[in-house]
Amino acid sequence: MNEDAGAMAEIVYDLKGGTLPGEYAFVLWQELVRALPWLETEEQAGLLPLRGSRSGGDLLLPQRAKLVLRLPQRLVPQARQLSGRELEVAGHVLQVGAVRERPLLAHPTLHAHLVASSSGENEFLEEVAERLRELEIPCKCICGKRVELRAGERAISGYSLVVYELNLEGSLRLQQTGLGGERRYGCGLFIPYKEISSLD
Repeated sequence: MNEDAGAMAEIVYDLKGGTLPGEYAFVLWQELVRALPWLETEEQAGLLPLRGSRSGGDLLLPQRAKLVLRLPQRLVPQARQLSGRELEVAGHVLQVGAVRERPLLAHPTLHAHLVASSSGENEFLEEVAERLRELEIPCKCICGKRVELRAGERAISGYSLVVYELNLEGSLRLQQTGLGGERRYGCGLFIPYKEISSLD
């Protein structure tokens, strides 16, 4: 684990807007980088997947939608500057409202909607197990279905993953470090399993 991983936090913004493209991750990140250019080179920064319901090819945002960045604590003051900005994401306009900081809390069961990997399922689970051993995180895992993020010719694939029977230290460490790459698009970022309705 790198030195900064122990000082991670989430910054939560109120978000107003009707819809986004169903595959919004790439274009939303591009717009966030336009608003906060330092995000482009910050490898630890990640964008948690937005909550909403699907309608046709779009994502419908709830009235109390939240945009959440997970990033090093040292960057929280700079990230607050996004509050009050207007974002245009592939023709969809979003208004960023009030902002607050949210600490990472330990939970025994965590979920990532997509851990990036080009491997088959068995090899993927072996890779995950090895990485968790390196991080000294004792736990058990359940692999979900294969998932793909796609926008035009750009695509990221992998698996959803539930990690359970985590102790306090391991839960926090996994949230801080994540698994795999592509954090900026929400990949490999773990959230409490109680916050989702089912394993995708």
